[in-house]
Amino acid sequence: MQIIKTSFKDLLIYKKNTYNDKRGFFRELFLEKHFKKKFIFDVLSLSKKNVLRGLHLQTKFPQGKLITVFRGEIFDVCVDCRPKSKTFGKHFFIELNETNNISLFIPEGFAHGFMSLRSNTVIHYKCTNYRDEKSETGILWNDKDLDIKWPIKNPIISKKDSQNLTFSDFSKRVLKNIKI
Repeated sequence: MQIIKTSFKDLLIYKKNTYNDKRGFFRELFLEKHFKKKFIFDVLSLSKKNVLRGLHLQTKFPQGKLITVFRGEIFDVCVDCRPKSKTFGKHFFIELNETNNISLFIPEGFAHGFMSLRSNTVIHYKCTNYRDEKSETGILWNDKDLDIKWPIKNPIISKKDSQNLTFSDFSKRVLKNIKI
């Protein structure tokens, strides 16, 4: 397994080993020795093509996430919401799919979202904290200040995500409650 650093502190790309033969493949997904964090909660997500989920984070119980695509492809985005970070308010994006053998570790304090680029995309999350509905918040996916270049202009989004905060409003109203 190869660990690739990004320009964001603690945001890491994991290039995994895959062993192919005529029967199919065998892939290592998670090696505990590569992580300083303890993962306590796993989630599986299925999305249709052009579904956009996010940008989500929890304020009181922040989650680190290890994202792996089992089937399909996503345009994955994370926004640094750590106030003392050099990359605060900046975003990172990467395409993850079933064949590129890449997982992304997103540390606590990032808002996360993705757009499904294929039908029936299956994503696995390993999380460092449990889901806490009371501390969930979100940043508007198409916020002009973030200027994220999503692959399509009119994604399928939930009503909840369409009502997320702008990054400016998030910074003014929510940021003081984040425990990072």
